[in-house]
Amino acid sequence: MKISNNWLKDFIKTELKTERIGEFLTDIGLEVEGIEKFESVKGSLEGIVVGKVLTCEKHPNADKLKKTTVDVGNGKILNIVCGAPNVEAGQTVPVAVVGTKIYDKTGSFFEIKEAKIRSEVSQGMICAEDELGLSEDHGGIMVLDETKYEVGKNFADYFELTNDEVIEIGLTPNRTDAMSHYGVARDLHAFLSTNQQKSTFEKVSSEAVNGEGSHNFTLEVENADLCPRYIGAVIEDVKIAESPAWLKARLKAIGLSPINNIVDITNYILHGYGQPLHAFDADKITGSKVKVGTVKEGTKFTTLDGVERTLNGSEVMIKDGKDNPMCIAGVFGGADSGVSDETKTIFLESAYFNPVAVRKGAKFHGLNTDASFRFERGVDPNMTRTAITHAIKMIQEIAGGKLAGDLLEEYPKKIEDNYVIIRFSRIEQILGTKIHREKVKEILKSLEIQVLNEIQNGLEISVPAYRADVTREIDVIEEILRIYGYNKIDAPQKISFTPVKLSANDQDELENNWARTLQSLGFHEAMNNSLTFVKDETDAVKLLNPLSGDLAFMRKSLLEGLLQNAVYNINRKNQDIKFFEFGKIYHKKEKYEERKQLAILVTGRDVAENWLQPKSAVSFYNLKAYVKVLLERLGVDYKEVALTDERFSDALAYEAGGKTLVRIGKVAPVLLKDFDIDQACFYAEIELELAQQLRSATVLKFRDIPKFNKIRRDLALLIDKNINYQDLYQTAKKNKSPFIKGINLFDVYEGKNLPEGKKSYAMSFELLNEEKTLEEKEISEVMDSLIKAFQKEYNAELRS
Repeated sequence: MKISNNWLKDFIKTELKTERIGEFLTDIGLEVEGIEKFESVKGSLEGIVVGKVLTCEKHPNADKLKKTTVDVGNGKILNIVCGAPNVEAGQTVPVAVVGTKIYDKTGSFFEIKEAKIRSEVSQGMICAEDELGLSEDHGGIMVLDETKYEVGKNFADYFELTNDEVIEIGLTPNRTDAMSHYGVARDLHAFLSTNQQKSTFEKVSSEAVNGEGSHNFTLEVENADLCPRYIGAVIEDVKIAESPAWLKARLKAIGLSPINNIVDITNYILHGYGQPLHAFDADKITGSKVKVGTVKEGTKFTTLDGVERTLNGSEVMIKDGKDNPMCIAGVFGGADSGVSDETKTIFLESAYFNPVAVRKGAKFHGLNTDASFRFERGVDPNMTRTAITHAIKMIQEIAGGKLAGDLLEEYPKKIEDNYVIIRFSRIEQILGTKIHREKVKEILKSLEIQVLNEIQNGLEISVPAYRADVTREIDVIEEILRIYGYNKIDAPQKISFTPVKLSANDQDELENNWARTLQSLGFHEAMNNSLTFVKDETDAVKLLNPLSGDLAFMRKSLLEGLLQNAVYNINRKNQDIKFFEFGKIYHKKEKYEERKQLAILVTGRDVAENWLQPKSAVSFYNLKAYVKVLLERLGVDYKEVALTDERFSDALAYEAGGKTLVRIGKVAPVLLKDFDIDQACFYAEIELELAQQLRSATVLKFRDIPKFNKIRRDLALLIDKNINYQDLYQTAKKNKSPFIKGINLFDVYEGKNLPEGKKSYAMSFELLNEEKTLEEKEISEVMDSLIKAFQKEYNAELRS
């Protein structure tokens, strides 16, 4: 949210500089993210003077240029080469002298310098309106009225230029009370007044407005729960025109584009006081009746943006006398009832709509407007009349309107302030320090919280309705703390806590163990949003009330989030990536499913480039090795099986206990193309709940370090090409010998000197008897049994 410092000063008077104000706002929870300077005209016309063209003749070396002499006052005559077709002798014109900066739409500028243009000296520039930022006109230079402009004077003296400082506040959703300049000023004053800082703040109230004559409009609120308060005004003889410069500057400062005086006034009230208003063309309201209610499901309605929308029947709608919808209340106006250049009479609306109803309507139609942003969080019901009376005064002054008759109002049941009891002992307990009771009451008063009664060790208070988020004792204590000052609370000298040792049956312990292991292997942990966008909605869990189209589904996989992390890094020249993430995935099948996984993504080089180590691209086997390191810590047996998964071009799975424990694969090129990644990525996902179950069922035993040496024996086997190492590994694992402690594949050969369809695998076996030194006879028996098994199952041949 943007706050204009000039605008803020309309409500609070203080000598503090903007930077200091920003610090105080951050201290009280209105975090300032930045302060920018604003100029209604970029550069503020600095260096532009009024000049008079004395002579104008054709440039001797260019057909489209003219050579002029210009008087800029104080007896100074400049030679200026000008390309404008309308420049003539005798004209009064704006002149940019040497050193002046000329800005374009983007904020970039070039500096006027003395130069030679086609061999002729040019000592400045005669300016067009767009070059000065006064309009979009570039048809020629700006010709001034010589009776109004004095040669030699600063051009800026003839304009109402605005220089401002704009404060960007990162507002939290609960602070609807601060969604306006008045709200920010009120909060700032509460802090300053209780912290010995000088400031003056005047509470706004309704303006006195008197209608002329009468009108024939009527008002009907069909459901007071959907619209507890509604006020309408009929204003005649309005003249739709451009807003005055001061009003346009206010809106431009906070990033709004001026439209016309009526719309600009409603925007001014919205951002000034926090109360959204809406203006209808009164002549387009059938039956001169305004109704607030709902319409039938399936009703078609075209909004101001020209989009035809199908209503679901639950939206709060503003309707005419024949129940024709004119506006989605608190969200968006209709195309057929809006104010246009031909409008003469307006019906001005100021209301308090049910926040939940507004939110549902806005989210259903994917609309997020300044009005809905405030209504769905709860505006101040007591600002409704104040805002509309101030708007009426502005319309009378700026657009020449006349209020017809009395205001129309429906307010069947007043929205009461919140009643809360606070205890001084609880304040002290939460804050960790003691605040004097009188100081507490002073802070409450500054926040417009009324003390109704003093009770034993506490206060009965009334919280104004505009603080919709302050309903409990703890909320009030938070308000006291932020105005008292977080920085005044001393950190304790010691902190007491009880360390808790996680058991092996705790999944957090497993996750912490794996996280430390991966970090030691050079990985970085990622944390991504569970809400995402999915291309394939099959089995996807869709939110009933999504924040946006990009956050409409629960994620089906952790892969997409890690690929987004990867492309972010790759685009910033960090191409060697090792990421892992713990997170949940969601599916909707026969019932909703939620599973927690550990996801791992690697891409780029496995080893950093250096003079000793050649470039080494990470591979499928690198990732497989990382996964095996983790699985070794489970102490469970698993088997490797082929896997078909559309996310991968090549993949395998590890199964344990009859279920899939791990999926490993090379990410499919089509998926990488979607993310604009042009380097190979490898991904693995481990089912955490299953891993924990297997881990809990495994009894880990510690053994003494063997006293005897291991024996290594190698076998070179000639086998068919369709046989893989996993087949041989599983066969060796089935061997009954207790002496086999390690199995490894250390060489693969496919090429000449081998029969067609064959390949050579060289495997090593580590043998150990923990009770005594192995004898050659025992070693031979083990190796013979392995050879026979390989020959029997795979028709393997020994190579010499």
